[in-house]
Amino acid sequence: MSERIVPSGDVELWSDDFGDPADPALLLVMGGNLSALGWPDEFARRLADGGLHVIRYDHRDTGRSTTRDFAEHPYGFGELAADAVAVLDGWGVDRAHVVGLSMGATIAQVIALDHHDRLSSLTMMLGGGLDIDFDANIERVMRGEPTPDGLPGPQQPFLDALALMQQPAEGRAAEVAKRVSKWGILSGTGVPFDDAEYARWEERAIDHAGGVLTEPYAHYSLTLPPPERAAELRDVTVPALVIQAEHDPIAPAPHGKHLAGLIPTARLVEIPGMGHALPSSVHGPVAEAILAHTRGAS
Repeated sequence: MSERIVPSGDVELWSDDFGDPADPALLLVMGGNLSALGWPDEFARRLADGGLHVIRYDHRDTGRSTTRDFAEHPYGFGELAADAVAVLDGWGVDRAHVVGLSMGATIAQVIALDHHDRLSSLTMMLGGGLDIDFDANIERVMRGEPTPDGLPGPQQPFLDALALMQQPAEGRAAEVAKRVSKWGILSGTGVPFDDAEYARWEERAIDHAGGVLTEPYAHYSLTLPPPERAAELRDVTVPALVIQAEHDPIAPAPHGKHLAGLIPTARLVEIPGMGHALPSSVHGPVAEAILAHTRGAS
């Protein structure tokens, strides 16, 4: 395992890797306001043990990557997709299997549209299609209104987690406990959730970020890509996989089915009991779905 700082325009992005660089490359793209460590080491190693050269990175404004005031240095999903490609450049990778989770699933779709020549395959997990306005749907759910697309909006556990994260926490122990509680809510009760495991991961994430206790928030200011871009997904030709978590409170079923329907090459896999989190209890089925997909694409 090694680390690299790679340039992307006027920012620098921290990254690291697992596995043999001679193996096919797989780039992990994490969700909003989370660093590379949102992908647990144990999960990345499982993928590497399956024969992949796994690369993960800190989004701008997270972890050890460049952090700036968003109002003075705004950006959008186009820049975040370009960041992912810059990481591939920094590791000398021409084409990679790309796996995006939550906001990362949106970034992965933009990569497929704007940088399709850099993809060996595409995996989108715990996210929705480019034609879904999740921000507006959150507001609708809070007002008790239906969504215009007919798909379910974010569910109560997500609203509960959102409210929890807005509460102050005094000191490191309280901050870690709050983060663990958030992930417990998002994970749900369908699969085992180990508080101590997540506490270890959050301690590492805080150390990785230099001891900063407040979670990043810049990505809350992002504007979603124009929904009409979803029509471009019908031209995606690389093998695509959509992973739906059975109990995802942010992009509940049938969001995965809807997303898979936008891409002619896509197939759908549902992970029973899984919520919007990556506890070790789901590492096995999620990793196996990704490994089977990348082997088939190769």
